[in-house]
Amino acid sequence: MALSDTLTTLAERAKAAEDHVSQAAAQSREQLQAEVERAREDAQAQAAKIQESARGAEAQVSQWWAEMQQNWRDHTAKVSRDIEARRKEHSAARAAREADRAEADAVAAVGFALAAIEEAEYTVLDARLARMEAEQKTTG
Repeated sequence: MALSDTLTTLAERAKAAEDHVSQAAAQSREQLQAEVERAREDAQAQAAKIQESARGAEAQVSQWWAEMQQNWRDHTAKVSRDIEARRKEHSAARAAREADRAEADAVAAVGFALAAIEEAEYTVLDARLARMEAEQKTTG
């Protein structure tokens, strides 16, 4: 997938996530539960896709980026385990605390995503500059 296609996909996916979250307030518990499950499956599929992609391009991926991907896979696995553990707790007070914690996790995840977008912007611009410099040296 070309760099420009990847950026288009990123923008489309960010918009879709925004729309899903906005619509959540109007959904029933069952509908929201289905959306949560779908989002979890999508997140796991994306993590697997990143891992597979990294395996195929290990020689071209920087050590920092490989570590970042591993940290993200570890984080998403822990979040999934934590969510499953929270579902097993029943008291109202505990459920309220868990909801607060889940909301805080969501805020942190969005912050991480924003930071990842900033990092992606930097690396895309740097990649374009590197390509431009390579082409200039080839033709120059």
